[in-house]
Amino acid sequence: MASSDAAPTGEATGEATGVATGALRATGAAPGPLLVELVALAHRRLSSGLAAALAEEDCTVDQWRVLRALADGEGRLMGELAQTLLIPQASLSRLVDQLADHGWVYRRQDDQDRRRISAHLSRQGRTRLRRLDALAAAHDAAVRRAGGLADPAQALALERLAGL
Repeated sequence: MASSDAAPTGEATGEATGVATGALRATGAAPGPLLVELVALAHRRLSSGLAAALAEEDCTVDQWRVLRALADGEGRLMGELAQTLLIPQASLSRLVDQLADHGWVYRRQDDQDRRRISAHLSRQGRTRLRRLDALAAAHDAAVRRAGGLADPAQALALERLAGL
């Protein structure tokens, strides 16, 4: 194989993102990555790193997200919680079941409409959430440093993107 036909290496392969860039894009052989591809890849890598950190406390990312959503002490209707977290209702019910089995959340029926169920963070859940948040914050700080995202303006751009 001629050197011009060889697979690109190093920077040109997009090692940091796993997406072909550089020399391939310049020759027209492959288009540059779409933003959605980069975001999806970043999401997978960030989530797997966070999952590993939370696993130290025997917790999943989705369980942690539910606990965080309940942290204000107000409780959330199950349907509202599913919509907010973008988790299907059936999956959320299983997550809340698991969290309730551990004593970290509890459910409460609405006094006027018994079909309306809200989830609430227990005292034990609040203690657990503090430990989980500390792990997540350490992971977040490491990611921000590694990704050069310490600038608050960059964080705002990511928040806007997440809100689309």
